[in-house]
Amino acid sequence: MFVADAVAKALVDGGVERSDLTFIGSSRGQERTLLAESGIELVLLPGRGIRRSFSPSAIASNLRSLGGIAVAFVSTFVGLVRHRPAVVVSVGGYAAAPVDIAAVALRIPLVLVNVDAVPGMAHRVVGRFAAAACVAFDGTPLPRATTTGAPVREAFTEIEDDASARRTARAALDVEVERPLVAVLTGSLGARSVNEAVLALASRWRQRSVTLYHVTGRRDFDDLSARNPIGPGDSLDYRQVPFEGEVPLLYQAADVAITRSGALTVAELAAAALPSVLVPLPGAPGDHQTLNARALVAPGGGVLLPDSELSAERLDEIIDSMLADQPALDEMRRSARSISHPDAAREVAEVVREHAR
Repeated sequence: MFVADAVAKALVDGGVERSDLTFIGSSRGQERTLLAESGIELVLLPGRGIRRSFSPSAIASNLRSLGGIAVAFVSTFVGLVRHRPAVVVSVGGYAAAPVDIAAVALRIPLVLVNVDAVPGMAHRVVGRFAAAACVAFDGTPLPRATTTGAPVREAFTEIEDDASARRTARAALDVEVERPLVAVLTGSLGARSVNEAVLALASRWRQRSVTLYHVTGRRDFDDLSARNPIGPGDSLDYRQVPFEGEVPLLYQAADVAITRSGALTVAELAAAALPSVLVPLPGAPGDHQTLNARALVAPGGGVLLPDSELSAERLDEIIDSMLADQPALDEMRRSARSISHPDAAREVAEVVREHAR
């Protein structure tokens, strides 16, 4: 919902009243928490997404999901008939399917905001009927597409590519300001393969004068913290936290990030001019995370490390090489920022206003 929030803020900055906007999300997602302070009405739909499996448990889950989608569609259809919005903006996700279909059925202009290199199922289905599509990457296969980049929070576009600003951010995180900082982030739940490799990396780096700031995700935190290999006499500052609420601050403080390569993450890394080691999620639909990563890797802003090749040894080799060559690291920062779209939210808002009626 960060994309929806960024677009909503751009619309408000352009003169749209908050009272004229409504967010629609999933009752099972994080929307209630993430959008609590937006000042914009939030409608939550029931149900869950479709699992891509033919196992008995997946089939049973998908049947329940289809029931939830049907209920969500009826609820959304009635809501759109009642309020008749000037335009519907779809950022994908579970809640997109019933809303998009209802908008098409009612002939309400539909604008798709697609941040992944490969469109999700909902956008593939309704793409031909949409008035416009705003995409993050050139070549995204949607009709009537305009490349706007992925809208990110303003805090990422304000990050300074400056050593002094990095030291100030490290002080705010209460870590040693002169040490290189490697940040690890893989989402709110975390990524087991990345977490295990980083835990092993911490063991290899016990005598390194580095800060390894590991956002483990909530799912793995207790297990990983119980296996923390760092002792009182070790030099490595290994920080494990289950969640980081100030990701822009962490990006400002970091020299290198280790992350998955969701489209929004790639956009945030580019906006922050932060060199990265990108580990795409294996099995992602259409292998879209690999395609996302290549957009940042191609100009030299990051390094692609397939999950199948992920290990502490490979991370050590890659990151040691990056940290040892400051001019090359600075060039990676410039290359990462070269693909950023700091005005993406504003450009999407302009497309939305063009099609509102």
